[in-house]
Amino acid sequence: MAAGRVPPGALNLKQFLRRQQVLQLYRKILRAIREVPAEQDRRYLKDWAREEFRRNKDATEEDAIRMMITHGNMQLQELQRTLKLAKS
Repeated sequence: MAAGRVPPGALNLKQFLRRQQVLQLYRKILRAIREVPAEQDRRYLKDWAREEFRRNKDATEEDAIRMMITHGNMQLQELQRTLKLAKS
């Protein structure tokens, strides 16, 4: 490959950064799920998270992806609040 050439299918900078945001959100959700006390609930939430991210993995529209990230962050915050309340 010649210098300066981008391979077909490579992500541009904006896509790369958005992908990193999605992966970071996924990791945060899985870490939060680890704090759920009941094994059955943990399993359910983990399966739910995996399925949601899998179902949307082929999304390409920038606005839709931003909206999904925002929605995911809101759900993460709700899970964290619920876990905090359960511990107190």
